[in-house]
Amino acid sequence: MSSIVLLGSTGSIGVNTLIVAKQANIRIEALVAGSNIGLLNKQIAQHKPKTVVIANETDKHKVNHHDVRCGNAAILTLIEESQSDMVVNALVGYTGLAPTLTATKLGKKVALANKESLVVAGEFIDMSLITVIDSEHFGLWYLLNGRPLSKLYITASGGAFRDWELDKMKDAKFSDALKHPNWSMGNKITIDSATMTNKLFELLEAKWLFNTSNIDAVIEKKSIIHALAEFKDGSTTAHFAGVDMKLPIAFALRGEIEEEVLPPTDLLAMGSIEFLPIEATRYPIWNIKEHILSHSHLGVVVNAANEVAIDAFQKEKCSFFGMSEMVLDAYKKFNDVKAKNIAEIVEIDREVRAYVQS
Repeated sequence: MSSIVLLGSTGSIGVNTLIVAKQANIRIEALVAGSNIGLLNKQIAQHKPKTVVIANETDKHKVNHHDVRCGNAAILTLIEESQSDMVVNALVGYTGLAPTLTATKLGKKVALANKESLVVAGEFIDMSLITVIDSEHFGLWYLLNGRPLSKLYITASGGAFRDWELDKMKDAKFSDALKHPNWSMGNKITIDSATMTNKLFELLEAKWLFNTSNIDAVIEKKSIIHALAEFKDGSTTAHFAGVDMKLPIAFALRGEIEEEVLPPTDLLAMGSIEFLPIEATRYPIWNIKEHILSHSHLGVVVNAANEVAIDAFQKEKCSFFGMSEMVLDAYKKFNDVKAKNIAEIVEIDREVRAYVQS
C-alpha cells in the first residue's frame, strides 16, 4: 500500500486529501497541522498516522498521539525521515517553501497546494517532481495534448468584492473580504482572491509549470470553467468541472482516473457563461501582471509584501486598497533584486518584510 505525508491536514485541501486517500486505500504516514487540534484528533483516530507535527508547543498536551512534534523545523525533519515517496503540501504562505525544497531535494514527489513555493522560488525547484493541486492548473494540464499552443487562460471568480461599488470597497473590513461567493477556503487565500493576488500567483505558477509567459486570466463568476487553452489553429478548448478539489487531488495522488470523481457538469442547470476582464481599478495588483510574467524572479517580493499587508489589514492598520498599495510600493522599491540561490531568496524575503513593516 502506498503512503503519503500530509502537510496542512486541517485545511480544506487537507480534509479533501484524506477523503481521497481513504477511498484509494493510501496510508497516511504523517499529519502536519496548525492549531485546529479538535479536527486533528479526529483525523488521528481515523487515519492513525505514525507521526504528528503541530505549530505550537503549548498545544502538544491536547493532541492524542504518542509522537507529537512542534514547529517548522520538525516538519523538515519529518520529511527527511519519512518512507513515503509523496508529500502533499497544503501549508499556507511562505512557510510552505522549505518543505517543498526539502522534499524535492530528496527526490520525493510533491502534490503542491502551496502556491507560494513556486511564486517565491520556482526557478530553483525541480518541476518534474511537482504536481499542482489547483483547479486552474489541473484544468490546463488536462487540456494540453501536444497540439501547438498559442495562449493559456485561467479563470477567476472575482472574489468577495467583485460586485461591490468601488467607493464602498475602500471601507471594506477583513470580515467582508472573507465572504467568498463560490469557494470555502482559508483566510489568506480568500483575501488574496479579493485582491486578485491569488490569480497573479497562479499565473506565475503556470509560467513555471508550462514554461510559457503567454498566460492570462479572466473572470468567470460561476467557477465552472477553470481553464482554457488557445491553440495555434485558432481554436480554444475549455475545461468544465464542478467546484470541488477532489478531482485534482485524485489525479495527483493516483495518476490517471477512470471512474467518476465528480458528477458531470449539468449544462442546462449552468445556463449562460460570461467572461469579464480583470480591471486594475478594482484589482490594483493587476497593474504589474505583464511585468512580473517577464520578471518572475520578483515573485519573492510580491509574496513577502503581501503577507505583511494581509496582517496589517486584519489588524485594521491599513484599508483594503492599502494592501495593494503596500505591495506595489515594495515591488517598485525592490525592482532590481534577483536571487542567485535559495539563501538569497531568504534574505530578500527578510528585507522586503522589514521594509513593508516599517
